[in-house]
Amino acid sequence: MTFGAIIIGDEILSGKRSDRHFSRIAELLGARGLRLAWVEYLGDDRARLAATLKRSLAAGDIVFSFGGIGNTPDDQTRQAAAEALGVDLVLHPDAERELRSRFGDQTNDVRLLLGTFPRGVDIIPNPFNRIPGFRVRDHHFVPGFPQMAHPMVEWALDTFYGGLFHRQPSVEKAFLLTGANSYESALLDLMERIVTEFPTLRLFSLPSISDDGQRRHLELGVEGQPALVDAAMSSIRQEVERRGINWQWRP
Repeated sequence: MTFGAIIIGDEILSGKRSDRHFSRIAELLGARGLRLAWVEYLGDDRARLAATLKRSLAAGDIVFSFGGIGNTPDDQTRQAAAEALGVDLVLHPDAERELRSRFGDQTNDVRLLLGTFPRGVDIIPNPFNRIPGFRVRDHHFVPGFPQMAHPMVEWALDTFYGGLFHRQPSVEKAFLLTGANSYESALLDLMERIVTEFPTLRLFSLPSISDDGQRRHLELGVEGQPALVDAAMSSIRQEVERRGINWQWRP
């Protein structure tokens, strides 16, 4: 199944805040033998959010959405999700119980808006302050605060998707290539051959240039089933040595 992430907030797009979700969701998935397939950054625009959610719901992806589920006027994610699902917003009874436990006698209609979600969803518990998120059709909506969002994502992964963890053992290995011919276009034929011979592996090439512009490097490697990775790396090494390209294992 395909995993995606939607990271929401005008403050991120304007540069007022830095995104802290992308690297963490990639890390959480990677630790479980999974991979993030796509990420979208969106502002607090209800129409655009609703259109994006309609598309991802139709695709059947597993999606984690960060941000915009608060009760202030600039938070539009709950409303956009309801629009995408074609339902109304209602106070969720489980969310109401969490909020009343959190706020006690200070519970009021404004705070109960934090538990007003699209009809028919389930809540995602929030271990930080008991203000829940919600989930529906493999879409998981969590707050923008990393301290809350990331434990909630871990809970969802471990609760619902354990059967997808580490289905196939996977390793990643790469060479760091240097020298006159260590650039991508010079090695394109080699890359195409590796992709053809090892179609189940993921090949990657990451070029870089030193700050003074004098040295060129290329990180070239593959990821996948260990035995196939070793075979592919052996083939790559033999060819780069034949071409006189300097190599070392990537640290």
